[in-house]
Amino acid sequence: MGKKKPRRSFTPEFKAEIVELCRRGDRSVGQIAKDFDLTETAVRPWVDQAEVDAGERDG
Repeated sequence: MGKKKPRRSFTPEFKAEIVELCRRGDRSVGQIAKDFDLTETAVRPWVDQAEVDAGERDG
């Protein structure tokens, strides 16, 4: 088995910046994730939570 990479942690400010980029709509979530060396499965929950926090969706 291969060694697992240590889990990275991100500041709330970094997450907010990524969410803002996603919400602009200039690029897809997948492209933004790739540009920042993140996975789309990591970024999507941040976007979803931001929508819940803004009252834009139930959560």
